[in-house]
Amino acid sequence: MNRSIRHLALGLMACYIALFVMLNLWQVARSQELSDAPDNTRQTLRDFNRPRGPIVTADGEVVARSAPTSPGATLRYQREYPQGELFSQITGYHSFGLGSTQLERTRSEVLVGTTTEQQLLAIPGLITGEVDNAGSVELTLRADLQREARRALGTREGSVVVVDIRTGAILAMWSYPSFDANLLANNDYDAAFAAMTDYTADPGDPLLANAYMQRYMPGSSFKVITTALGLEAGLIDRESTWPNESEYLPPQTDRPIRNYRGTTCGGDLREVFARSCNIPFAQLAVELGPDAFIDGTARWGIDQEMPIDLPRAAVSTIGPTDDLDQNLPLLAMRGFGGNEVQMSPLHMAMVAAAVANDGVMMRPHVVDTERDRSGRVLTRTRPEVWTTVMSPADAALMTELMQAVATDGTARCCIALEGGVPVAAKTGTAQLNAEGEPERSHAWIVAFAPADDPRYAVSVMLKGTTEEISAGTGGTLAGPVAKQMLDAVLAIDPSRPSTVDTEPPSIGEQADEVGS
Repeated sequence: MNRSIRHLALGLMACYIALFVMLNLWQVARSQELSDAPDNTRQTLRDFNRPRGPIVTADGEVVARSAPTSPGATLRYQREYPQGELFSQITGYHSFGLGSTQLERTRSEVLVGTTTEQQLLAIPGLITGEVDNAGSVELTLRADLQREARRALGTREGSVVVVDIRTGAILAMWSYPSFDANLLANNDYDAAFAAMTDYTADPGDPLLANAYMQRYMPGSSFKVITTALGLEAGLIDRESTWPNESEYLPPQTDRPIRNYRGTTCGGDLREVFARSCNIPFAQLAVELGPDAFIDGTARWGIDQEMPIDLPRAAVSTIGPTDDLDQNLPLLAMRGFGGNEVQMSPLHMAMVAAAVANDGVMMRPHVVDTERDRSGRVLTRTRPEVWTTVMSPADAALMTELMQAVATDGTARCCIALEGGVPVAAKTGTAQLNAEGEPERSHAWIVAFAPADDPRYAVSVMLKGTTEEISAGTGGTLAGPVAKQMLDAVLAIDPSRPSTVDTEPPSIGEQADEVGS
C-alpha cells in the first residue's frame, strides 16, 4: 500500500511540475507570442477598444491614426491611413482580422502606451481617471518627397530611395506597385480578407516594400564597389589604363565576356568608369581573387543583415562563394554586377551615401522620434555608423569618377541638376536574359549631390518588366528620376536646421537602437 501511495504521490508531483512549467511557458516566456497571435481575439478586442496614437512624417503629415467608430459598434476604433498607398509599405497596417505589420507592429507598444516609460508617466492619469496613454511615432520620411518619388516613378515597376548621407535618415522610400492599408485595416473582416487576396495575387508584390525587402541584379552600378576594392588593394589608381577591347576570356572558360551590347571599350580609369566598360572590372575582380573580393564586399554590408528599424530587410548578396576559386568566370561577371549579385535599392542608396560621406556608411532608419501622449520625447534615433568601407582619399577619387559619369559618361544625358549643382552618379543596366533570348534588363542609377559638399544620396531601380525598360539604360530611364528627386530634396534641404526639438524629455532622452 505504501509503495502505491508513493507512486501516486510521485505521479501527482510530476503532473504539478509539468503544469507549473507549462503555465510559466505560456504566461511568461510565450506571452508576447500569445499576444500577437491572430486568433487571440481578446487581445485584439482590447487593442481596438483603446486609443492608438498617430504616425507622423517629418514634415508634419499624419499617415496613420485611429478614428472612433459609430456608437454601439463592437470595435470602438478603426485604424485610418489618410495618405492611402503613399506610406502603407512603411507604416504597414493594424487590422482586427489580419493582424499588424511594419511599424504598426514593431512600434505598437509606443502607439498604445504600454512602454515602461509611458506607464510611469501615466500614473497621475490613473488617479484622475484619464486612461488615454497613446504615444506617437515621428518619421524621418517626408510626405512631399514621398509624393515626388511617386510622381517620378509613375506606373513603372521599381523603387526610389533618398537618404541623408550624414545621418542615414531615409527621407523617401517608395516602390510601385504599393497597396492601400485602409482596405486591409477595415473592421469588416470579409472586406479586408478580399483585399488581401487581391494584393497577394498581384505579381508586383505590392504588400512588400520592394525598396528594401527585395533584391535585384544591380548591373554596372555595382562597379562602384569593385572599383573601391581595387583602389584599396592598390591594384589600380587614377593612372591605370586598359586596352580597347570588345572581348575578354577569363580563366577556366572558353566563353568570352563582352562589354554592354558588344562595344569596344578601354582607356584610363576615368574613361572606363564613365563609359561603364565591363571588361576592366571583370579583370579587376579576377585579379583581386575570391578571398579579397568576398572580404571586401562584406565590408560594404553585403551578405549581412541590414540594420534598419523595419522588419524583414532583404540581404544583398554576391551569390554563392563556395569553390569560387574554381569558378573564376563567375567571379569575373560579379565584378561588373552580373551573375548572381543582387542588391536591394536601399542598400545601393547607402553605397552612394558611403562614397559621399568620406567612406563611412551610416545605419539607415525611418523612425526619428517616439513621444508620449504629452509630446515628451521617449526615444530619438541618433546617427550611428554601420561600417567604414573606404578611406577618405579613395572616396574623393571615387567622387571624381562618379562626377565624370554625370558630365561625360552614361548619365550625361539626364542627370544635370537645376542651378548647375554638381552631381556624382553611376548607372547600371542589368541584363537578365541569356544570349539569344529577348532582351530584358533592370535600369539603375545611384547618385549624390552636391558633389562638392554632399548631403543627399538617391538610388533608382526600374524593373525590366516591359519592353520600354528593357530597351533602355540606367542613364536614360533611371537618370531623370534621380534628377527629379535630387532637385526636389535640394530645394527643400531638410538637413539644414529649422525645427530642432529642444524640449527636454521628462524621463531622459534615450538613443533608439536602430535595427532592433
